[in-house]
Amino acid sequence: MKVKVNKELIGHIAEAARLKLTDKEIKKFEAELKEIIEKFSKLDEVDTKNIEPSLQAVELKNILREDKEGICLSQKDALSLIEHKKDGYFKGPKAV
Repeated sequence: MKVKVNKELIGHIAEAARLKLTDKEIKKFEAELKEIIEKFSKLDEVDTKNIEPSLQAVELKNILREDKEGICLSQKDALSLIEHKKDGYFKGPKAV
């Protein structure tokens, strides 16, 4: 895909990003964007005919531990160090 980088494109991008660019900045970004697109266009030259699509570049592994039953605090122990409690529950700020 050939993208034509010009002053109008930079102006459109700047407007979409709500940026106010000077003419000097527009010229600078125009040259930089041309170079970036030129570098990325080299990817079009890569032969990918016999390559299987990959949805995940890095293999995902399950990092979660196995869920095992363990020792649990009693209600009394859980509330023992808290100042704000009421009727056996933690008391928090009122939410409306």
